[in-house]
Amino acid sequence: MNAIEVIEGAVSVLDRSNVDTDQIIPKQFLKRVERTGFGEFLFYDWAKEPGWDLPPNPILATGRNFGSGSSREHAPWALEDYGFQAVVAPSFADIFYSNCTKIGLLPVPLAEAEVRAVMEAGRASIDLATQRVSWDGGEATFEIDPETKRRLLEGLDDIGVTLQQVGAIDRYESERERSGPVTTSLA
Repeated sequence: MNAIEVIEGAVSVLDRSNVDTDQIIPKQFLKRVERTGFGEFLFYDWAKEPGWDLPPNPILATGRNFGSGSSREHAPWALEDYGFQAVVAPSFADIFYSNCTKIGLLPVPLAEAEVRAVMEAGRASIDLATQRVSWDGGEATFEIDPETKRRLLEGLDDIGVTLQQVGAIDRYESERERSGPVTTSLA
C-alpha cells in the first residue's frame, strides 16, 4: 500500500446519505478475491441513471453514514480501483472505515457543513500529518486514531506491520526450536 501524505485535487460529489456497501459494489460482482478490477462496477445500479456523472477524482465527498450495510471489503477496493484516494463524509460505518484504512483509502470525517463546503469548492487538499482539510475559502481538522495515522503515513498494511516484527518473530521461533516442544501435564 502506498504511503499517504497529502491528497489534493478535484472533488467528486455523491450527495447521498446512508450509502450501503451493496450500492457501492453490488453482490453480483463479488466473485473473486483480487483487490483490482472492481472500479468499473462502482455504483453500478446508480450509474445507469440519467445524468449520472461521477468522475474518478482523488477525493469523493458524500453524505452521512457512508459504507453502511454489510462489511464487504470489496467496497473500499472498488472505490480505490476507480481512482479515489480519500472519502470525505460526516460519518462512516465502523467496519467500512476500518476496511478503508487497511488498504490506504483515507476516510475523513468532517461536520456536515464542512463536507458541504468541500463539495461546493470542487477542489480540496487533505494533509494527513496535520489532520487538516483545506479548500478555497475554508479549512477544517479531522480526527484519526494515532496508530492508524502512523500506518497510513508509512504505507503499512497488516502484512507490512507484521514484517516490521520479523526480527522478533525469528528470535521467538529460534528459541522455540532450542527449548523443544511444549508439553502439558493432564495429571
